[in-house]
Amino acid sequence: ARAHNSESQMELLKQASALMSEDRFVLLVVDSATAHFRTDYVGRGELSERQMQLGQFLRQLQRLASEYGLAVILSNQVVANPDGMSFAKDATKPIGGNIIAHASHTRLQLRKGRGENRVCKVYDSPSIPESDATFALGAAGIEDAKD
Repeated sequence: ARAHNSESQMELLKQASALMSEDRFVLLVVDSATAHFRTDYVGRGELSERQMQLGQFLRQLQRLASEYGLAVILSNQVVANPDGMSFAKDATKPIGGNIIAHASHTRLQLRKGRGENRVCKVYDSPSIPESDATFALGAAGIEDAKD
């Protein structure tokens, strides 16, 4: 299903919960989890409300994961880090701040490598050491990295 704003995103979680009570699901994917919250709550004046609503959304996801034994994958956006040095290797930071960071168990950062290669970096995890894995995207899906 596709949400059109943060309110419909919350409503879809309720609908997902109803479906999960009737059948077995093992994975829930939320693409661009923060996008609607960013567009519905604009500017510093609405930052507090946005973070509060985002926190409620993430708590609902955690409840679903716990109640139904579900894995949840969120994709998110990144922005330039104004605090970072412009010459730093990675001058980006994830959207959502500490609200996303504290609600996530393991955070991965995906970026484009050379050619068809992509790099997946363990950004933060209590159980996986920081590391990188390189892979390629091809006609068959995920493949070994190309040289």
